[in-house]
Parts: sequence; structure tokens; C-alpha cells
Amino acid sequence: MPATPDDLAADCRELARRARAAADALATAETARKDRWLLRAAGALAERQSDVLAANERDRAGARELGLSAAQIDRLRLTPDRLRAAADGLRQVAALPDPVGQVRHSATRPNGLEVHKVGAPLGVILFIYESRPNVTLDAAALCVKSGNTVILRGGKEALHSNRALHALLAGGLRDEGLPEAAVQLVATPDRAAVGHLLRMDDLIDLAIPRGGEGLIRRVAAEARMPVLKHYKGVCHVFVERTADLGRAERIVLNAKCQRPGVCNAAEALLIDAPLAETFLPRIARALRERGVELRGCETTCRLVPEARPATETDYDTEYLDLILSVKVVDGLDEAMAHVARHGSKHTDAIVTNDLSAARRFARGVDSAAVVVNASTRFHDGYELGLGAEIGISTDKFHARGPCGLVELTTCKYVIYGEGQVRGE
Repeated sequence: MPATPDDLAADCRELARRARAAADALATAETARKDRWLLRAAGALAERQSDVLAANERDRAGARELGLSAAQIDRLRLTPDRLRAAADGLRQVAALPDPVGQVRHSATRPNGLEVHKVGAPLGVILFIYESRPNVTLDAAALCVKSGNTVILRGGKEALHSNRALHALLAGGLRDEGLPEAAVQLVATPDRAAVGHLLRMDDLIDLAIPRGGEGLIRRVAAEARMPVLKHYKGVCHVFVERTADLGRAERIVLNAKCQRPGVCNAAEALLIDAPLAETFLPRIARALRERGVELRGCETTCRLVPEARPATETDYDTEYLDLILSVKVVDGLDEAMAHVARHGSKHTDAIVTNDLSAARRFARGVDSAAVVVNASTRFHDGYELGLGAEIGISTDKFHARGPCGLVELTTCKYVIYGEGQVRGE
């Protein structure tokens, strides 16, 4: 632990300097070495599962003292099933094509120049995240496979878990001939460390915050380097008048209840007016059985007396809990207008049997993912075949949606000639 603010600043700079030096070496690392490291880490995760779970138990034991909610504790929790899924994610990343050096476009110019647009690493990535220690594995896997070094800064609530996972990841780097500083952990819980690192744009190429809106806004405000982010996930499910109600019920329950504390969980339910009398009481009963509190419009409160009246703030809120805002809307246009006004451009879904309505919704809703007849919970790198994700971006430059290997690279032009010179 640094003794003074000056010591902390110096330690952070040394951490970033090591990451910069490692990035130069990792950029040219053979794909086979990176893949062997990923497979080694997946095996180590199974072999040392008990150590990781014991560290996680220490974190969860202190979670109540830190004032974490039930949903936050769920995000913090590691289980054998979650670790197995994480190990499978590491193996999937190993099986994916290496984007570094991948030719994205080639052309031969009239003067004979061969022009190739190829993938290249971003360099050094600062990953700042809260609660969910399993993303330590995702971030490290994606960064190293895409030729980037990563500085991991998790929350103090997951410090023991992150230390155990980092030790597991770092152990295999040297054995595979990869730079040990390719994956580094900020070991101090001191919040000032984040501020120091965010000012080091001479050494760090990209910051990625993943957590609560307050954290992300702080990073966006203080960072001197580009930031890849989304602020919150106010995700909608719109049940259109032609929807199959059994399908709609399954989708709404999954989107809201499977894991309410994550960014792709539904926070708002929109019901087309012709379905209100039949579907609204039905879905309200099913949600109530699962402990969901409803906050609704005037029609919702009339049809579901136990629902609380919703305010405009409710429709803007990412609850990350078993709370759902509900509004009865008059058709597709009003539904899309509501999403545009209250949504966060993260994930929005429509349940419908009308193909033209599905297509209008998909074209008209400006979100990173638009889902037709499926749960919002599928907006996830693992579920969409990326192996894992380092986060979901609602920005439009330079990546949008789940950020996997390709999104963690840039490009460069490689030009081959035979002595050509440009004319005056």
C-alpha cells in the first residue's frame, strides 16, 4: 500500500509503463502462444476452483458492511456453474480467429500498389469495473488475444476474488513466453489510483469503465484518453398487438427476472392498448409471483390495483432489481417514441407476429441491439458468439454493442510497392 499520494502516483505510473512496454512485445506475439495461455488459464480455473470460491466468500462476507444490495451481491457471487461458464468462455476465445494481422480489405491500385487494411492492437487498455469478478477473466482473455495489455482495476468489494483470479491468469504468461505485465491488477482499493491512471494518456490508449452510472460518468469526465462505455441499461420489451401471449410472457419473465441486476435486464414493459385488458393482468400475476414490484401508468394501475403509479423518473430508471415500469401505449409509433424518450440506446425488444411491425421497430429504434421475439438478455458477447465481452458500448465510435476481439483492435494500412513514386 503506498504511504503517500506521491507514492501512489509513482506506483500507478510504473504500472502503466510496464503495460506500455509489454504491449510492444504482445503486439507481435504468435497466435498459438496466446491460445495456449487461454487454455492453460481455463484448466487452472478448474484446478484452483476451491481457492477462487474461498476468496469470493471473503468478499461476500464483507458485502453487507459495504451496503451492497441483494442484486449487487448477486453480481459479486461466484459459483461453480459461473466458473465453468467462465472457463468455457476462455476456451471459446482461444478458438476464435486472431484479429491481429487479419486482412480486412485488399486492393491493387492502377499504379500497381497493393493496399491491405489489416487489424492491429489498440495498445494498453485500462479496465475499471465493479462487483462482477468473472469479468476479470473476460477482460484479460479478450485483451491478450487481441494483442493488448490490460490494467485491471476492480472494485474494493471484489478485491479478494480479483486477486485470486489475477494470480491464476498471470501465472501462465511467462510459461507461454508472453510478457508478464500483459495482465496487471491495481492492488490498492484507493480511489485516487483511478484518477492518476486516467491522466496517463501518454501510456494508456483506451479506458473501459464497467459498472454503475456514477463510475462511468466519472471516468468519462476525467479520462484524457478515449473511453468505451454505456451509462446505463434502460431496456424495454414492447408487446405488440399481434403477439403470441404465451411467448410474450416467457420473454418478459426471462428479461426481467433471470438476472435483474445486469445491464441487459428489462426495466420497462410496454403493452399495446388492444392487449391491455387480457395480457396486463396475466403478466402482472406472473411477475408478482416472482417478487416483482410494478410501477405503471394510469391504465396499468386501474387493471393491476397493486401497481404503484409511475413517475417520469421511473421510466428513466435502471432499477437493477425486481422492479419494472409498465406503460400501455397506443400502437407501434407510441412505443418507439417512448423508447426514444426514456431509453438508453442499450437493448430494446419487440414481441410480435407482424413482420412489418418487427421491421419498422428494428429500423426505427436507435439502440445497440434491437431484439425481435426473444429476451433482452441475449445482448451479451458470450450469447452472440464473441466468446466473451469486455463490455457493451452504446457509443457509435469506434464500437457499438458487445465488445469482443474485433472491437478491441484498430486497423492500419500496409502498402506494398515496387519502386512507385507519386507524381508532381
